[in-house]
Amino acid sequence: MAPVYFHRQSRRPVQPYYISPWQDEGLKVDEPVLVPLRGDFFCLPFGGGREADGREHPSHGETASSHWRFGGLTKRGGVTSLTLTMETKVRPGKVTKQLMLVDGHNVIYSQHRIEGFAGASTPGHHATLRLPDKDGTLRLATSPFAYGTTHPSRFPAGSGEQSFAVGAEIRDLRRVPLKLPEGKQADMTALPARTGYTDLMAIYKRPSSEPAWMAAVNQEEGYVWFSLKNAAVLPGTVFWLENRGHPGTPWNGRNRCLGLEDVCWYFEKSYEPNPVSRIGIPTVMKFDGTQAVTVNYIQGALRAPAGFDIVRTIEFSPGAMTLIAASGQRLQAPVRHEFLKTGRLVQEAETR
Repeated sequence: MAPVYFHRQSRRPVQPYYISPWQDEGLKVDEPVLVPLRGDFFCLPFGGGREADGREHPSHGETASSHWRFGGLTKRGGVTSLTLTMETKVRPGKVTKQLMLVDGHNVIYSQHRIEGFAGASTPGHHATLRLPDKDGTLRLATSPFAYGTTHPSRFPAGSGEQSFAVGAEIRDLRRVPLKLPEGKQADMTALPARTGYTDLMAIYKRPSSEPAWMAAVNQEEGYVWFSLKNAAVLPGTVFWLENRGHPGTPWNGRNRCLGLEDVCWYFEKSYEPNPVSRIGIPTVMKFDGTQAVTVNYIQGALRAPAGFDIVRTIEFSPGAMTLIAASGQRLQAPVRHEFLKTGRLVQEAETR
């Protein structure tokens, strides 16, 4: 899902998503998901690889890199909906994707309906943002989290190097332990940073009556990107910081992007007891093969006023939300966040 332009009728449309530079270079890429790497894509299973029952998936699953079939384009009650479908083979089933726009909203509402799956899997969204050129000018903030950790083993496994300490617990995004020098910490609320490294970490949230959120303020270009989720469905958020740290093809040391990936997953140990599952937060989603499961998700971008530095909190009201900056500025926008739990937009639109 990229490129995506928010405020597209304005003089300065906002395009927050990353598009990999090899799209038209004809490079030989062995890993299927790297071919279209861009924007946001739905993963099933997130991470891919071998599942607990022995099934071997491509990286981030078939939904990340296989072809979708066109299912329809409709407009009803001020809601435009694109429907796409996919019949998966590794784990037989059907996934129906809906991408929805509401008139007057700078928001994309997405829903993935999973049918026929039997067993455990790890769904997730892989939103990937462009990073500004100047260090520290993308300011990240999140709703409270219960647990966080850097990758529990060496990352990346092949070429490249991470700057984070291995398996370090995270309590504050401003204080993420670094490998060297010992005792030094990284501020993951101010990016980009540490050119030449590739880093991975994750935080986990408990369910709440209000949406869990991530917000990224691009101070160079004057906008804020946000994601909203139901933490009961996607409790984790993976931070993938690719800062020119991958020397191999097709990366060639040139990629600068940030993945903010909302998932039900815990690194290579999702299917076994792990530090997250031990505190009662699931790291796999269980499917019974008969009942459909839906994953609802919201992403958007808003033009921010001058001086809007970093999001301190978000307040939710019926059909709207207000982002409050540390500077005290407030930015209100229409967002039907209720969709995360109801899965409905058209019915709500028709009754307003």
